[in-house]
Amino acid sequence: EQGEKINALLPIREFTENKFIFMATSAGTVKKTPLNEFERQRATGKIAIDLREGDTLVGVAVTDGQQNVLLFGSTGKAVCFNEADVRSMGRTASGVRGMRLQEGQKIISLIIATEGTVLNITENGYGKRTKLEEFSCHKRGGQGLIAIQTSARNGDVVGAVLVNDNDEIMLITDGGTLVRTRVDGISVVGRNTQGVTIIRLDKKEKVIGVDRIEGLVDEDDDESEIDVDRLFVADAVLNDDADSEDDVDLDDYIDNEMESGED
Repeated sequence: EQGEKINALLPIREFTENKFIFMATSAGTVKKTPLNEFERQRATGKIAIDLREGDTLVGVAVTDGQQNVLLFGSTGKAVCFNEADVRSMGRTASGVRGMRLQEGQKIISLIIATEGTVLNITENGYGKRTKLEEFSCHKRGGQGLIAIQTSARNGDVVGAVLVNDNDEIMLITDGGTLVRTRVDGISVVGRNTQGVTIIRLDKKEKVIGVDRIEGLVDEDDDESEIDVDRLFVADAVLNDDADSEDDVDLDDYIDNEMESGED
């Protein structure tokens, strides 16, 4: 639809019954839907969440139903709760409150707590890493604890990502600058601190995004391989017949298209 954009790309190997799609919105709403509800797709796509006016999807992840979830707000606060506190819902449901927001605050990141440290980045180019253990989990719907101090120096938080020492991060600014830097050079400090300079900005320039670049893995590791052909064909089936309401089995369609292309 007009104004809509892709928010996340999730690689799915198998649509198992014990997996879920966990979603978070800018207004602090969270939702958990069984993964197998997305197994059969329409050419026009399927509704994943009913967004209220003015709300946007900010994070999506595949979970096992029992993982700890962290939501990060633009004013530097974060909440942690177990996803078991969120009942499973159908695709067209709106979800429930994950974090209680103050006026002017919005959710900017969703993290599923596994291993690593939490990296927070602010719009003025400051950031820090904090150990996961410092984010104690409670019931969903709270106002949260300080994850990083926001101030005139730091500005608002623009992103939070889970990183490991061998990772790199990529920062982008509204001036078109792209910076790639190693994670192990960023200090690990407590929650209630401001952080250090990660990127030096020109006057009035702001950081608008951050993403993790996973550290190198063994070339023989099958998990690191991406089938580019299947990605292109999947994109084609989802965009080729926008008027069709028929269900499409993507795996069957992709396999048939790739076999015909080999002739």
